[in-house]
Amino acid sequence: MIQSIKQNWFSNVRGDLLAGIVVALALIPEAIAFSIIAGVDPKVGLYASFCMAVVIAFTGGRPGMISAATGAMALLMVTLVREHGLEYLLAATVLTGILQIIAGYLKLGSLMRFVSRSVVTGFVNALAILIFMAQLPELTNVTWHVYAMTLAGLGIIYLFPYVPVIGKLLPSPLICIVALTAVAMIWGIDIRTVGDMGELPDTLPMFLWPDVPLNLETLMIILPYSIMLTIVGLLESMMTATIVDDLTDTKSDKNRECKGQGVANTVVGFFGGMAGCAMIGQSIINIKSGGRTRLSSLAAGVFLLLLVVFLSDWLTIIPMAALVAVMIMVSIGTFSWDSIINLKKHPLSTNIVMVATVAVVVATHNLAYGVFVGVLLAAMFFANKVGHYMRVTKSINDEGTVRTYKVAGQVFFTSSTKFMESFDFKEVIDKVVIDLTDAHFWDITAVESLDRVIIKLRREGAEVEVIGLNEASATIVDRFGVHDDPKEVEKLMGGH
Repeated sequence: MIQSIKQNWFSNVRGDLLAGIVVALALIPEAIAFSIIAGVDPKVGLYASFCMAVVIAFTGGRPGMISAATGAMALLMVTLVREHGLEYLLAATVLTGILQIIAGYLKLGSLMRFVSRSVVTGFVNALAILIFMAQLPELTNVTWHVYAMTLAGLGIIYLFPYVPVIGKLLPSPLICIVALTAVAMIWGIDIRTVGDMGELPDTLPMFLWPDVPLNLETLMIILPYSIMLTIVGLLESMMTATIVDDLTDTKSDKNRECKGQGVANTVVGFFGGMAGCAMIGQSIINIKSGGRTRLSSLAAGVFLLLLVVFLSDWLTIIPMAALVAVMIMVSIGTFSWDSIINLKKHPLSTNIVMVATVAVVVATHNLAYGVFVGVLLAAMFFANKVGHYMRVTKSINDEGTVRTYKVAGQVFFTSSTKFMESFDFKEVIDKVVIDLTDAHFWDITAVESLDRVIIKLRREGAEVEVIGLNEASATIVDRFGVHDDPKEVEKLMGGH
């Protein structure tokens, strides 16, 4: 127990605390921007980010991953806030948390095994593009000072690690933010700052019960939004956990993460915040800044609260160009450049899945749509590929009276047509043996195909014998097969 606590909390104290400061600074403009997208006061996003980061540090299943208010979730809230107000959003946030906890106990986190690597790569690339696109408003219709500061910030981020001794001790994004803020103050450069994003709260978040009627009508209003928030939140969190797993070469507990996200969102709703989830951008900032354990997430939340509530005067003078430079670094580091290099090496189907996922996410800004399309395409390509491995060979005995069809491979909805077309129904033969020793029947489409083959052969006067069915295939054939039921045979073949 003590060893586990030390490993998960205190094995990387300096790196986690420094990374927490960087993440907290980067969270502030993001939380304000997402609040504006959702149509709520900036403090709603900031309170959400503080609560999410702190609670998930204790309840989450992926140490070192940052959860807070996100753009993907904010986009889903717009209509609810506009039509019903903030209180209904808080109620929807609480319900989202409850649904996510239920998802965790149902072990829905395990469904991540159905998401192929090409979908994850497409998801990562799409997020990298969206992160970069989100910085463009800060780089358009501005003076040359902004471009100079942004370039200087990128220079610091990428070159500072090469400085002897201190280059490895301090995270370069933090040095970038401090250095550019000092330059802007000393030289009096008039550029957009964090303070221009919106008014920062000056009080701690307080517990409050959402002021909505507790009846069926309220539930019907918030339930559709909560379901979508649950799906998108868990998808983004599970995908981010997978990416952080790869970056740190460690494993995470996806089902615990589902529960942790749910507990965090439930708490957020009761403290005046909007629903949130894991943030890939901030998580990568955390990892690249040296954060590894749960302490980094806790530190990010605590520092965020301290900065916003007690150091807001200093916070407001941070130039947005410094944070833009940090986010561009995140965008560049997030994008899987190998996926471009390997386009010629990878199968066409893999490339199509990756590109389709990117296109849908970027076009809709909805991660759920992109992942759904990617998983659907990957499943279709896989089913088509497996279907091609099914083959039927035929032989006849020396007397020419018994024809044997030997089936090998997987018979299901994709390969069922090929299975039927492999039989010669016009051949005049006494007996047909269908050898299924090396075959497996997966679904009712396959069983129906077998039924049709047997019935057609019998109608041509042949005796049919099926041999070699494995136990699983025999179970589904016995349950759904109808070739030995005259009434069902007539129904099946009635239209043919």
